[in-house]
Amino acid sequence: MKAFTYERPATPQAAAAAAARPHARFIAGGTNLLDLMKLQIEVPVHLIDITRLDLARTEPTAEGGLRIGAMVRNADLANDPRVRADYAVLSRALLSGASGQLRNRATTGGNLLQRTRCNYFYELSRPCNKRLPGSGCSALGGFNRMNAILGTTEQAEGRACIAVHPSDMAVAMRVLDAKVETVRPDGSARVIPIADFHRLPGTTPHIETALQPGEMITSVTLPAPVRGRHVYRKVRDRASYAFALVSVAAIVDVGGGRIRTARMACGGVAHKPWRLEAAEAALAGAVVSPALAGTAVTASANALLAGARGHGHNDFKIMLTRRTLAAALAEAVGS
Repeated sequence: MKAFTYERPATPQAAAAAAARPHARFIAGGTNLLDLMKLQIEVPVHLIDITRLDLARTEPTAEGGLRIGAMVRNADLANDPRVRADYAVLSRALLSGASGQLRNRATTGGNLLQRTRCNYFYELSRPCNKRLPGSGCSALGGFNRMNAILGTTEQAEGRACIAVHPSDMAVAMRVLDAKVETVRPDGSARVIPIADFHRLPGTTPHIETALQPGEMITSVTLPAPVRGRHVYRKVRDRASYAFALVSVAAIVDVGGGRIRTARMACGGVAHKPWRLEAAEAALAGAVVSPALAGTAVTASANALLAGARGHGHNDFKIMLTRRTLAAALAEAVGS
């Protein structure tokens, strides 16, 4: 680990101002950053400790939703009675992530900012456009079982990237239409819809979010509770402490034997949580019956997976996504 300087600001505004200096990083739970520093993938020269800031509260909003502080621990959020009752998809997603020890330390803001777990991002001897733009993407011709099938850039002027975002929480936040609240170095505040927060790689795979230099997450807001049955289904290589091969967050409202509304977002398939309105629209009005999986769900999966492409080892993810989506929807409608 390289030497660095350290400070503990008294306010979010002071923290953001401190982060405006080159090669500065915020540190909260440290469950991702410290590993990256040990491997010298991240080499900050200055660390800004935000653990003492007043950002660890979960409070109701005037609109009937919840405001979750950036420093709220994953374990506390998952077990909050309001989250369990009104945002069950979020609680289930959080409890499916990592291990109990990590959930006790990891934070809401840090979870959204996790770096990819692509093998080649962590292997300094191999090219990686996310670490060093223009160096190449080793995953394209290498072991890419965990990598993306949607939203990738494979012919991006030497800046290809097929990495996936690893967060379970972010998938649930996406299906809930959360908003990310921030403070910038000049003290101004900003609200970023979760749909716009994470970026696809394009020609800048090293830029993963819409955050500006020095900008700090202060909270995440959830809207008023979304009616329907909440489901989070995660397929992984082992039952705990493993990232998703494919995951599906779904909220389905059923009435009169038909689907009124459906929301779906997938994890493990793209550079960001993957959600498409066309896939949800294909389910509206569908009759809840054993035939559902063969009709509306197929149409929904076709829309969701339009343009999907495997890269060898991860070809199976296309079919796995279809099956996981069908299973999640079957659970959501009670069939």
